[in-house]
Amino acid sequence: HWQESESENRLDGETASDSESRSEFGGSSTVQTSDDTPEVLNRALSNLSSRWKNWWVRGILTLAMITFFFIIIYLGPMVLMTIVMCVQIKCFHEIITIGYNVYHSYDLPWFRTLSWYFLLCVNYFFYGETVTDYFFTLVQREEPLRILSKYHRFISFALYLTGFCMFVLSLVKKHYRLQFYMFGWTHVTLLIVVTQSHLIIHNLFEGMIWFIVPISCVICNDIMAYLFGFFFGRTPLIKLSPKKTWEGFIGGFFSTVLFGWLLSYVMSGYRCFTCPVEFNNDTNSFTVDCEPSELFQLQEYNIPLVLQSVVGWKTVRMYPFQIHSIALSTFASLIGPFGGFFASGFKRAFKIKDFANTIPGHGGIMDRFDCQYLMATFVNVYIASFIRGPNPSKLVQQFLTLRPDQQLHIFNTLKAHLVDRGILGSLEDA
Repeated sequence: HWQESESENRLDGETASDSESRSEFGGSSTVQTSDDTPEVLNRALSNLSSRWKNWWVRGILTLAMITFFFIIIYLGPMVLMTIVMCVQIKCFHEIITIGYNVYHSYDLPWFRTLSWYFLLCVNYFFYGETVTDYFFTLVQREEPLRILSKYHRFISFALYLTGFCMFVLSLVKKHYRLQFYMFGWTHVTLLIVVTQSHLIIHNLFEGMIWFIVPISCVICNDIMAYLFGFFFGRTPLIKLSPKKTWEGFIGGFFSTVLFGWLLSYVMSGYRCFTCPVEFNNDTNSFTVDCEPSELFQLQEYNIPLVLQSVVGWKTVRMYPFQIHSIALSTFASLIGPFGGFFASGFKRAFKIKDFANTIPGHGGIMDRFDCQYLMATFVNVYIASFIRGPNPSKLVQQFLTLRPDQQLHIFNTLKAHLVDRGILGSLEDA
């Protein structure tokens, strides 16, 4: 996340074969050197050194982005989903543009067209799956949607196959290898950006707390690691990002764990954050009202004997989700930064400073979200592994769409099972 200002004539560890590959791609990309800081900030900070000027620019723009984050949270889940989609498209555009800057000099057809076409296909597939899963009753109620849902995967495959055939037909002699590089470039971008932004929306449906806490932990770690590194940083952390330090990494870790624990305590008390986001078929709108699960109900925990003498307490009341928040914040501060290291290596490979210059002092949207995508995958896997159980409402919805004979068969099977376990008999006696 901290920007790298050094420009090297040759990348660390680059071999002769690497140089040849880059020459085939038309040479290395031009390093971005333009200053996109707003003129009003340039004038206000003109008397400061470049180091402190960058500190203030980053700080002011960071506060502006945090304010925007609070606003979209207040506007509700539909706005959040729209913003996630917009961020996904912008990140895809930034990465594809880097490839296009290398590719366009050969005047080969269809690269950008096919890249955006594949983006459309992949989004149609993923969001079609989401609509079928979370809007099942609505889909079954509308005949066109029901047909599209039934044949969704076949339609998705047919759309992708069309793009695949278009790519094969676009192959040009003497540039086969370059075109296959770009084909792989597009697909890896789709894997990194689209797949993981889709997981962010899945996390959102589990409850806004699963969306807000992980994202906030990444933001907190980014800010605190920068501050600790800026004021106390002495020991370099990794060659890919020379400005990152061990002091910033460690300071960011402890700050993020504490922040995540406190934020989870505050948010766990509000149903609007803890309840799953569900679609109400009667009002055709999203609802976030439910009876909080045990995860979001205060419980008493015994403090280990070793710590009792230190804190002076024997028990502590806290939400179970706060324990899970420690795992989330630990990942955000220890593993999440590797998303940033990966992005730094990518930028160094193509000798660019940032993915774009959308946000002064920060770079492009992808520069801000390189760690968020990795975090989204972890949260989705964490929920599936340790949190989520069978969803009775979805089972009932699917049951009601079956033919009467199929429903009767399931009813008799379930009744026999409950009788065998003695549950149905006890209910009848009661």
